[in-house]
Amino acid sequence: MNTERSFNVSLNRRDFLGTSAKVAAAAAAAGTFSFARGEQATAPFAFEPLPFADDALEPVISAHTLSFHYDKHHRAYSNNLNELVKDTPYARMSLERIILDTAGKPDQAGLFNNAAQTWNHTFYWHCLKPNGRQMPAALQSRIEASFGSVQACKKELAQAAVNEFASGWAWLVADGQQLKVVSTTDAEVPMTDGLKPLLTIDVWEHAYYLDYQNRRAEHVEKVIDNLLNWQFAAQNLDSELSVKK
Repeated sequence: MNTERSFNVSLNRRDFLGTSAKVAAAAAAAGTFSFARGEQATAPFAFEPLPFADDALEPVISAHTLSFHYDKHHRAYSNNLNELVKDTPYARMSLERIILDTAGKPDQAGLFNNAAQTWNHTFYWHCLKPNGRQMPAALQSRIEASFGSVQACKKELAQAAVNEFASGWAWLVADGQQLKVVSTTDAEVPMTDGLKPLLTIDVWEHAYYLDYQNRRAEHVEKVIDNLLNWQFAAQNLDSELSVKK
């Protein structure tokens, strides 16, 4: 377990203003997504149950893979996070605030990684659903305006997922009125750059290796074609657009 314990909470005025701006961006980026649909504002942070049965994503993602991914990797991040914030000022912060406050700080890498991976994984589970082929018309219209076609969007999302060199994530995000595809490495999250996450694909090896070994491209293709929860993406986009009005 990572026992990172270096917490620097003294801020000069410029740092405070910069951090406040980051937190505002994170709040906008977090949108309607919340842990257990009623996010705990402070620690201890809940380990949310999966929104589907263990075998609901088969044959694309096996129950065997899901059990390791969720109950070993995700649970470890959640447990580490709660241990790291215990008896520190971070225990009084929301998860998004912790992520924004520790991003880019080498001395806080352990805390950032566990906080961000807790957020990323909980978000990711809501990005998946059995038979996730149907796309709401409003989201389809936005995708077509930004990418030219739904197929072009899916192709760009697949390329971002497959071409992420190391462990990481491929994301569909909103940048104001524009939709984009971006990738992040390791635990990084788009909201640290002020982007609104709409949907993500996990391309850490533990997300697919037991089922697909080195065939990441095959895994990504099947997830995009069969499991993406476009309704969840549409809800996140609606939240972003309402904030921007």
